[in-house]
Amino acid sequence: MKPAETLGKLEIKALLAGEADDWLFARADEVKRQYFGQEIWLRGIVEFSSYCRCDCHYCGLRAANRDIERYRLSHQEIIDSALKVDKAGIGTLVLQSGEDSRFRQDGISRILSTIKQQSQLAITLSLGERSHSELALWREAGADRYLLKLETLDAELYSRLRPGRVLDKRLKLLETLKSLGYETGSGIICGLPGSNSDALADALLALSAMELEMLAVGPFVSHPQTPLANTANGNVLECQRACAILRLLNPGANIPATSALDALQSGARLDSLSRGCNVLMPSFTPQKDSSKYLIYPGKNASGCPLEQRLADIKLSLKARGLHCSADRGNARRQINV
Repeated sequence: MKPAETLGKLEIKALLAGEADDWLFARADEVKRQYFGQEIWLRGIVEFSSYCRCDCHYCGLRAANRDIERYRLSHQEIIDSALKVDKAGIGTLVLQSGEDSRFRQDGISRILSTIKQQSQLAITLSLGERSHSELALWREAGADRYLLKLETLDAELYSRLRPGRVLDKRLKLLETLKSLGYETGSGIICGLPGSNSDALADALLALSAMELEMLAVGPFVSHPQTPLANTANGNVLECQRACAILRLLNPGANIPATSALDALQSGARLDSLSRGCNVLMPSFTPQKDSSKYLIYPGKNASGCPLEQRLADIKLSLKARGLHCSADRGNARRQINV
């Protein structure tokens, strides 16, 4: 995908510092509309397990956190929730969980096959680091996309915040996913403690060089049950600038406005749709469990029924001259004409 703008590191750092917000956000919105028109892709996300074997210092689901209520959906609950996404007229399902080893290769394959037999959904998986054989089998069973976030591209910071994990292995897994034919996505956390604007600029350039179909940047949200409990939250405006820069460097990529934005500033997620983002991911996790998926405070905080939340999204988009698309929402390799 040819970039809309050629930006060097110094230019990116200046933009991240807010030196040209009016130009940056207007240009990002213009490029997004060139490729996606007035359409916003909805992705129905089902967060089916809050168990995780990892101990990431920024995440409330970390294995060492004994103070949260965990849950797992049954296979049938996952399938039923997925079919609600299809019934709602949304083209893509996202199946996400912590790195839960209880959900094994064959079980996930059966879930994928059943959903594909009963719907026309594109399926994105976000299940963390898995083996080549698992990823290959799931691709064969019907998975179309895979999201494997990096959170930071600073190798030292990565190993410090993700004990026992190595950045290079994660990067190689992204290459594996691409080789297996997945539409592949990744992303970072903006404002992670220990990072800075220099590292963020490097990360945006590195992500863009990977030529991924999906790119995500969300702000850091401090969780009280993690080692980073007393650190400052990320900056919403800096995160929006990072998303806008990614749009200029990756004009046809899918870039979500993450729910973490609203956790820090009400309305920030919708505002991001006029600053380069083109994807929203409403949660279809059953209401009895959705509030337990506490990666960060404020995640899935709305107590409204699903139907009301979807209606509110559509009204909010309409008020901004945008509309929801039922399309499966692939990345765009050329300008939409």
